[in-house]
This record gives sequence, C-alpha cells and structure tokens, in this order.
Amino acid sequence: MTDTLPIGLTYLSPVGNYGRQNTQALGGVSHLWQDFFARAMAEQQAEAPDAVSQALVQYDKESGEPTGGAKALALIETQRACAVHDTEVIPPEPLFLPKAELEASLLEPAPEPYSAADMIQQQRQLDISNSWLRPVVMSQGHPAPEPGPAPSPRPLHLPIAEFEMDLLDPAPEPFDEATMAKQQNDLEFDMHWARPVVLNNVRVHA
Repeated sequence: MTDTLPIGLTYLSPVGNYGRQNTQALGGVSHLWQDFFARAMAEQQAEAPDAVSQALVQYDKESGEPTGGAKALALIETQRACAVHDTEVIPPEPLFLPKAELEASLLEPAPEPYSAADMIQQQRQLDISNSWLRPVVMSQGHPAPEPGPAPSPRPLHLPIAEFEMDLLDPAPEPFDEATMAKQQNDLEFDMHWARPVVLNNVRVHA
C-alpha cells in the first residue's frame, strides 16, 4: 500500500513521493508567508499608530481618570450637531427636443411656386442674357474674331437594306404544286371535319 498523503488541489511532482514532497514544500511556504505578513503588520502598526486608540488610553494627569471616553463622547456629539442634508437622487428626465423632421408645424412655410407666366418670363430673360447680353459684354474692347473656314461636307455612307439589295435576306423558295395541293387538302379537312367535331365534343362535355 502506498504512503501517499491525501492533499487538496495542488501540483503533482514528477519525481519520488509527490504527496509528501508537495505537503512539505507547501507547508514551508505557508509558514514563510505567515511570518512575513505578521512582521509587515507589526511594522505598519508601529510606524503609524492609531490616533483613536491613543486617545482612548490617555489619562488625566491630576485625577488619573481616563479621558478617552469624554473625548469620544464630545466627538460623537459634535458629529451629531453637524447639519447633514440628505441628497435626493432623481433619475434623469427624458429630453424632448422639437424635431422639424417629425413635426411639420416647426418647418418654415414652403415657398409658393412660380406661375407659368413667371417661368416663361424668366426663361426669356435667361435666353436674352446668354445669347446677346453676355457675348456683347465679354467681347467689349476686343476685335471681332475672323470667321474660319467651315468644315467641308462629306458623304455619309450607311448600309440601308431598302437601297442595297445585297443586304437583304435571301427570298424564300416558293412551294411546288404538289406541296400546295397537300396543304390545301389538309386545311379543308381541318376546317370541314376535324374542327366541327372537336367543337361539338367540347360543347357536349361542357
């Protein structure tokens, strides 16, 4: 039977009796940390003594009575006499802002559209300005440019099937007399016998 000691959650040593070694190692580390924290707390208390504890252990020089209780009571009464006001915490209220996109009454009134007569008058003024006033003002003080040679006309060649017969599709060959006679016979059979029979059957079953 093995001599492994039952231990809690810890690491496993890969060599030898891992239970005993782990217990000894962790126990030594725990003792070291306990001593370290005890010394640190003692040094901290020695360096910064508690003022309240010192006030409670003081004694009156004449009567020998402790004065810590009287000082503590005076401190409590002073704190009770302080004006303490409760601050009421109110949740923030929702902020409603007027939005012109949602409230059409906040928008500026829409401008009235121009009438047809005004639109025609504005278009005439624009045409006069672009075609006569602006060129005259821009060319004021400058010699009129000499007109250059006009572009020479050239023939425009487009493939037109109505005029160029070679662009048309070849004409279909006409049917011979035997094919025409067979088609006429089939048409007469369909019109005089097959079609009336089918229509009569449809009417009967309808």
